Amino acid sequence: MLSDFFRINLPYGLARNNNGEWMAFNREYMPLGFNSKDHKTDFFPEKEIEGSPIYTRYKGLTEKVLLSIAARDGESVRRDDKGEIYEVWLYNDGTNPMNQSSKSNSYWKEYWDKLEVLSKLERK
Repeated sequence: MLSDFFRINLPYGLARNNNGEWMAFNREYMPLGFNSKDHKTDFFPEKEIEGSPIYTRYKGLTEKVLLSIAARDGESVRRDDKGEIYEVWLYNDGTNPMNQSSKSNSYWKEYWDKLEVLSKLERK
Protein backbone atom coordinates (compact mmCIF):
# COMPACT_ATOMS: atom_id res chain seq x y z
CA MET A 1 0.00 0.00 0.00
CA LEU A 2 1.29 3.45 -0.88
CA SER A 3 2.00 5.72 2.04
CA ASP A 4 2.55 9.26 0.79
CA PHE A 5 1.55 11.88 -1.77
CA PHE A 6 4.70 11.35 -3.87
CA ARG A 7 4.15 7.62 -4.40
CA ILE A 8 0.40 7.98 -4.95
CA ASN A 9 0.12 11.08 -7.14
CA LEU A 10 3.40 11.57 -8.98
CA PRO A 11 4.59 9.50 -11.94
CA TYR A 12 6.75 6.47 -11.42
CA GLY A 13 6.63 5.64 -15.10
CA LEU A 14 4.77 5.58 -18.41
CA ALA A 15 3.08 2.69 -20.20
CA ARG A 16 1.90 2.43 -23.84
CA ASN A 17 -1.17 0.54 -24.98
CA ASN A 18 -1.63 -1.23 -28.35
CA ASN A 19 -3.01 1.98 -29.89
CA GLY A 20 0.22 3.91 -29.29
CA GLU A 21 -1.30 5.92 -26.43
CA TRP A 22 0.42 6.50 -23.09
CA MET A 23 -0.53 6.75 -19.44
CA ALA A 24 1.45 7.74 -16.38
CA PHE A 25 1.38 5.32 -13.45
CA ASN A 26 2.31 5.52 -9.77
CA ARG A 27 4.34 3.14 -7.60
CA GLU A 28 1.37 0.74 -7.50
CA TYR A 29 1.22 0.76 -11.33
CA MET A 30 -2.13 2.51 -11.13
CA PRO A 31 -3.00 5.36 -13.52
CA LEU A 32 -2.45 8.90 -12.27
CA GLY A 33 -5.05 10.82 -14.18
CA PHE A 34 -8.14 10.67 -16.28
CA ASN A 35 -8.51 13.03 -19.20
CA SER A 36 -11.04 14.24 -21.68
CA LYS A 37 -10.93 16.62 -24.61
CA ASP A 38 -13.96 18.38 -23.10
CA HIS A 39 -13.54 20.72 -20.16
CA LYS A 40 -15.95 19.70 -17.42
CA THR A 41 -16.33 21.92 -14.39
CA ASP A 42 -18.79 19.51 -12.81
CA PHE A 43 -16.83 16.31 -13.50
CA PHE A 44 -15.30 15.69 -10.10
CA PRO A 45 -16.13 14.48 -7.52
CA GLU A 46 -19.85 14.12 -8.16
CA LYS A 47 -19.60 12.50 -11.59
CA GLU A 48 -18.41 8.98 -12.23
CA ILE A 49 -14.96 8.59 -13.73
CA GLU A 50 -15.80 5.22 -15.28
CA GLY A 51 -15.26 5.10 -19.02
CA SER A 52 -12.95 8.09 -19.07
CA PRO A 53 -9.80 7.48 -21.07
CA ILE A 54 -6.59 7.20 -19.12
CA TYR A 55 -4.37 6.79 -22.18
CA THR A 56 -3.45 9.75 -24.37
CA ARG A 57 -1.56 10.12 -27.64
CA TYR A 58 1.12 12.84 -27.33
CA LYS A 59 2.94 14.84 -30.00
CA GLY A 60 6.69 14.45 -29.76
CA LEU A 61 6.80 11.50 -27.36
CA THR A 62 9.57 9.81 -29.32
CA GLU A 63 11.99 7.06 -28.40
CA LYS A 64 14.65 9.72 -27.87
CA VAL A 65 12.44 11.52 -25.33
CA LEU A 66 11.52 8.28 -23.59
CA LEU A 67 15.16 7.26 -23.27
CA SER A 68 16.06 10.71 -21.94
CA ILE A 69 13.57 10.44 -19.07
CA ALA A 70 14.19 6.80 -18.19
CA ALA A 71 16.21 5.92 -15.10
CA ARG A 72 19.78 5.14 -16.08
CA ASP A 73 19.99 1.62 -14.68
CA GLY A 74 19.68 -0.38 -17.89
CA GLU A 75 16.43 -1.93 -16.65
CA SER A 76 14.03 1.02 -16.81
CA VAL A 77 12.93 0.56 -20.42
CA ARG A 78 10.88 -2.35 -21.72
CA ARG A 79 10.48 -3.11 -25.41
CA ASP A 80 7.96 -5.25 -27.26
CA ASP A 81 8.65 -7.88 -29.93
CA LYS A 82 9.00 -5.12 -32.54
CA GLY A 83 11.64 -3.34 -30.46
CA GLU A 84 9.30 -0.46 -29.58
CA ILE A 85 9.30 0.95 -26.07
CA TYR A 86 6.12 0.18 -24.14
CA GLU A 87 7.17 0.96 -20.55
CA VAL A 88 9.55 3.46 -19.00
CA TRP A 89 10.39 4.11 -15.35
CA LEU A 90 11.49 7.61 -14.34
CA TYR A 91 13.47 6.41 -11.33
CA ASN A 92 14.33 3.25 -9.45
CA ASP A 93 14.78 2.48 -5.76
CA GLY A 94 18.33 3.78 -5.85
CA THR A 95 17.39 7.08 -7.53
CA ASN A 96 14.01 7.63 -5.84
CA PRO A 97 14.11 11.18 -4.42
CA MET A 98 11.97 10.11 -1.44
CA ASN A 99 14.54 7.49 -0.42
CA GLN A 100 17.37 9.99 -0.06
CA SER A 101 18.32 11.29 3.36
CA SER A 102 18.86 14.87 2.18
CA LYS A 103 16.03 16.82 0.56
CA SER A 104 18.64 18.81 -1.38
CA ASN A 105 19.81 15.72 -3.24
CA SER A 106 20.33 15.73 -7.01
CA TYR A 107 17.61 13.09 -7.52
CA TRP A 108 14.89 15.69 -6.93
CA LYS A 109 16.31 17.97 -9.63
CA GLU A 110 16.67 15.07 -12.05
CA TYR A 111 13.08 13.97 -11.37
CA TRP A 112 11.63 17.48 -11.81
CA ASP A 113 13.63 17.93 -15.03
CA LYS A 114 11.96 14.78 -16.38
CA LEU A 115 8.53 16.04 -15.37
CA GLU A 116 9.29 19.32 -17.11
CA VAL A 117 9.99 17.44 -20.35
CA LEU A 118 6.73 15.51 -20.01
CA SER A 119 4.70 18.58 -19.06
CA LYS A 120 5.47 20.24 -22.40
CA LEU A 121 4.01 17.38 -24.47
CA GLU A 122 0.69 18.18 -26.12
CA ARG A 123 -2.16 15.87 -26.95
CA LYS A 124 -2.35 14.79 -30.61
